[in-house]
Amino acid sequence: MPADTNAYGDVFGGWVLSQMDSAGGIAAVHRCGGRAVTVAVDAMTFIQPVKVGYVLCVYAELLAVGRTSMRFRLEAWARRFLSDRREKVTEAEFVYVAIDAEGRPKAIAP
Repeated sequence: MPADTNAYGDVFGGWVLSQMDSAGGIAAVHRCGGRAVTVAVDAMTFIQPVKVGYVLCVYAELLAVGRTSMRFRLEAWARRFLSDRREKVTEAEFVYVAIDAEGRPKAIAP
């Protein structure tokens, strides 16, 4: 939406990061079967701008599972307005930790 862009119509990188974190959080919750929180974002690279009107698609790939943590590779792709053309716009690795009801790290089932 226009409120999420700069004066040139480019979507703010922080908004894209937020969408990626939401998608990765969904994947983390699904994998650990409960609450999970973001603890790190490694090496986010912006490849192309996202313009107002584009549809952002985020894909998560599980890279590793530790005792309490999960590492995902996330890619964001943008579909141009009124087009089927998709372009990769950014990628990063996100780390999530499974937590219990008190917010303490919780072991993840193998």
